[in-house]
Amino acid sequence: MRPMLATLTETVPAGPEWVHEVKWDGMRILAEAKGGGLTLTSRSGRDVTVAFPELVPLADLYDDMLLDGEVVSFADGRPSFAALADRMHVADARKAARAAVARPVTFVVFDVVRLLGQDLTAQPWSARRALLEQLDLEGPRWQVPATHDDGEGLLAATAEQGLEGIVSKRRSSPYSPGRRSPDWLKRPHRDTLSVVVGGWRPETGGNRLGAVLVGRPGDGGWEFVGRVGAGLAGRAGASLLTRLRPLERADSPFVSPVPREDAVGTIWVEPEVVLDVASLGRGGGGRLRQPSHQRVRTDLTAADLMETSDG
Repeated sequence: MRPMLATLTETVPAGPEWVHEVKWDGMRILAEAKGGGLTLTSRSGRDVTVAFPELVPLADLYDDMLLDGEVVSFADGRPSFAALADRMHVADARKAARAAVARPVTFVVFDVVRLLGQDLTAQPWSARRALLEQLDLEGPRWQVPATHDDGEGLLAATAEQGLEGIVSKRRSSPYSPGRRSPDWLKRPHRDTLSVVVGGWRPETGGNRLGAVLVGRPGDGGWEFVGRVGAGLAGRAGASLLTRLRPLERADSPFVSPVPREDAVGTIWVEPEVVLDVASLGRGGGGRLRQPSHQRVRTDLTAADLMETSDG
C-alpha cells in the first residue's frame, strides 16, 4: 500500500468541515504491526524497518495495526531533516542501533488505516481520528499530534516557530491509498517543488559540482525548468555529485529545449535523482525564480514524481 498524498494549495480552507495539522519535515512512513512484528515502509515502497529500531516496540501494542505518519528527528525542539538524513539509509542493524541511541527519531502518527483486521480506508477522517485517539499511542518514541480548527492561526503559529507549514484535511474524507487527493491540502511556508536532475555543471575552473539542471513532468517527458546552484556548496554538492556520476549519458534527457547558456559545459545524466528546491515561483518560460537546493528526496523516485506531477 502507498500512503494517501496531499495536494498543494495557496489558500487555507476554512469552515467546520476542515481540520488542520502541523506539516512535519520528516520521512513519510507506513508502520504495520502484525503478529508481533513491525514493518516500516517508505512512501516509495522501500522497507526501512532496520533503520529505525527504536520504533520496533510498536509491534507490542496491537496484534494487527497499520499506521500512517512521519518519522521526525528533532533538534532543539524542531524537526531537522538534515539530522534525519543520517538515519534514513542505514541498512546495518548494529549501526542503526547505535544511531538510535545517539540520535533517536519520533514517529508522529496522524492516521490509522487498519486495526485488528478491519480495513478503515472507507471510514471518514473524523471516525479514523477518533479511533486513533482511543489507541493510547503516546510512547517514548511515538506520539499523536494535536489537530486544530483554526487553519490560519495554525499557519501563523508554525511560521513563527520555524515549522514547515500545515496540512488541512476534510473531516468527511476517506483514506485513498496512493492518491493525491483534494481532501488533503498542504500549505508549506516556502514554495518548494520536487524536481528531477537531468544534468550538472562543474564549478568554473574546477571539477566540483557548481549547479544542476532540473526538470518537472510535462507533455511527453521532463520539461526543463531551470538551473540550481544555491545550496550546493560543501558536503551537499559533493554528496549529490557522488549520486550523479554513475548516471552520465551523452544527451539531454529533457523534452523541451535547454538554452545554450545553460547547456554549454553541462554533463547530462539519466533523470533518476529527485531533489526538493525552494524558489520564488515561476518566471518567464516556466523557469524557477532564484531556486535553491533543499534536500535529496531519497523517499521519492522519478517515476513517483512523473505519476503525481507534484512532489
